[in-house]
Amino acid sequence: MDARTTNKSQDFSAVRTAMQRYVDQDIVPGVSWAVMHGDEVVDQQCVGFADREAGTVLQPDHIFRAFSNTKIFVTCAIMLLVEEGRIGLDDPIEMFLPQLGHRKVLKQGASSLADVEPANGPITIRQLLTHTSGLSYGIFDPGTVLFKGYNDARVLNPLTPLTDMIDKLADLPLSYHPGTSWEYSVATDVLGRVVEVVSGKPLDAFFKARIFDPLGMTDTGFFVPEAQQGRLVAHYTGADVLDPMKPGLTRADNLPYPQAYRRPLPRLSGGGGLVSTLPDMLALMRALVRSPDGLLKPETLRQMMTNQLPAGQTIRFANLGPMPGKGFGLGGAVTFAPMPFDPPNSTGEFQWGGLAGTHWWICPQANTAGVLMAQRHMGFWNPFFFEFKRLAYQAIGG
Repeated sequence: MDARTTNKSQDFSAVRTAMQRYVDQDIVPGVSWAVMHGDEVVDQQCVGFADREAGTVLQPDHIFRAFSNTKIFVTCAIMLLVEEGRIGLDDPIEMFLPQLGHRKVLKQGASSLADVEPANGPITIRQLLTHTSGLSYGIFDPGTVLFKGYNDARVLNPLTPLTDMIDKLADLPLSYHPGTSWEYSVATDVLGRVVEVVSGKPLDAFFKARIFDPLGMTDTGFFVPEAQQGRLVAHYTGADVLDPMKPGLTRADNLPYPQAYRRPLPRLSGGGGLVSTLPDMLALMRALVRSPDGLLKPETLRQMMTNQLPAGQTIRFANLGPMPGKGFGLGGAVTFAPMPFDPPNSTGEFQWGGLAGTHWWICPQANTAGVLMAQRHMGFWNPFFFEFKRLAYQAIGG
């Protein structure tokens, strides 16, 4: 379906052609997107399929697994509480979760979880927002001591509530001293529990009252109601996780576990638990770029979009290595030096994405923001996303 709302000076046909090519090459099953210039939607389109086997054409109201796109909602929740003076960015975590105080850190080259030393300081809310707390994920670094520790403790078990995860983390050492490095981690899930403790509400109830209902987000939540499950986009894996451009897609609706996102579970994962739609994600982006009557104050958003990492440090993933030119703000990556795969005028861009290829970005310099939705497992920062964004920036005059 073509739902474009462009003005005459902007031609998004190259964007559509490129995304259709990725669909035709069996790289992604379907792609849905919206692009903003200022707070005006200048392009909104869908190509490909919501369900290839059934031949269901992708429509704007289809529901996607957000995975780590959930993190921007937790960030907004925390910043709403910061604006109210109920949380300070540099508050130590033990103010809210006492069991995470007085941390131990794995020694360099440790061969067991017992080979630890006292942390040189407490974990802070800011460090949790920036993934510099010393926590890990137990996903991206197989073969390490901490990977085994996280998985043996079942830190990510969806059948237990957030309180259980906090208790598990209390017994595990940190990967590094708080504030000294960057590692993608369960920090956002911890922040979800902080929201619950400070607000006195379950995370889903806080989201609904403070974000979903005010913004008219009717299809975002921690599971898809049974009556709406026909709108849930099918999930696929690529042919080769190490070669994102190798053609071939395999149906994989049971990832990351059977019945994921189809029924309520005890774990309200702030790190990756939500489902959402293109219109709902677009509503959030509009609320973040609209000033001064948006979801957060302009000065709050500026703080979120400011790189918090020390000079010379970039984000890195165990399977990808360092990402040149990419720092991290409060809840998302910040581009401080565009690389060849980035739009040339994307300095200051604030962005993140999810495991299955859902992405968002806000770039004040180019006066643009956008949302891109797909359901290819390990689709985060897949080549289709970088090509899409370069062409979208070009179309709006960047």
